[in-house]
Amino acid sequence: MQKRNLGTNGPVVSALGLGAMGMSQGVYGHSERAESIATVHAALDAGVTLIDTGDFYGMGHNEMLLAEALRGRPRDSYQLSVKFGALRGPDHSWGGNDGRPEAVKNFLAYSLNRLGTDYIDIYRPARLDPATPIEETVGAVKEMIDAGFVRHIGLSEVDAATIRRANAVHPIADLQIEYSLISRAVEDEILPTLRELGIGLTAYGVLSRGLISGHWTTARAGADGDFRGMTPRFSAENVDHNLSLVEALRRVAEAKGCTVAQLAIAWVAAQGADIVPLVGARTRERLSEALPALDITLTADDLADIEKAVPLGAARGDRYPTAMMTTLGAGN
Repeated sequence: MQKRNLGTNGPVVSALGLGAMGMSQGVYGHSERAESIATVHAALDAGVTLIDTGDFYGMGHNEMLLAEALRGRPRDSYQLSVKFGALRGPDHSWGGNDGRPEAVKNFLAYSLNRLGTDYIDIYRPARLDPATPIEETVGAVKEMIDAGFVRHIGLSEVDAATIRRANAVHPIADLQIEYSLISRAVEDEILPTLRELGIGLTAYGVLSRGLISGHWTTARAGADGDFRGMTPRFSAENVDHNLSLVEALRRVAEAKGCTVAQLAIAWVAAQGADIVPLVGARTRERLSEALPALDITLTADDLADIEKAVPLGAARGDRYPTAMMTTLGAGN
């Protein structure tokens, strides 16, 4: 497994990370507990060390699932990246974000207990709390670093100005943000800011929630509880156009001797050694497909062919429902 450093001050992690959200709460459809645990085991056995979760994924379910999957593994053999702050109701509703210092410490206490660990490697607010200055939130995490409960501070879905303010309080290891062939808004201002400050990027949504995986079809739309049914890029008026981009990408992948998903992941990884793609695999089959992407070398001609197949800004529809777009640090 290749390794990459998350920024100047962050940890050395596997060049591909495992995103665990889809293993809980059915956000992308049904998941099998046994298969989820087997997938975590397969990822660790393949050398994946970075595992990403959130305390609000399944209202704690995801953390407890990971605790079970990680039991018996040496603690220094993997790194836990945990998002906090998103408020949930018992009906699975969303109630905003809480970044107050006292809330940070409360969230952390519960996560440590659910995960069955003494520390978290990278702790990050899931979204910006508009009522709490980022300096106060980061300052509270810094106190937890000083106390030994956290190793590094990360951010998620914030803009360049917020990154600078946070980094002035304590060095930030990485920013977690959506980045894919059809979600490239980070390239304008956020990515240059990260590189100026020596901050890494963990890219989620590298397959755009399966849309550009090469496996999505319109027949899968509308599954009960699947978040994608509310997402503009998957809507009836946009999905056919977006899938036409995937078919153009498929021709490039076939010429390269790889799958569409592998090419899309390899493209993100090729955007810089400071970028670590997160793959939200729920099954060993999807994980097995993703892992070889790290071995694909993209030439200048390959990159040009990919750009021609999926031009910048070619996708239709926002990456989140309209109401959620206001909480994001970058646009599409």
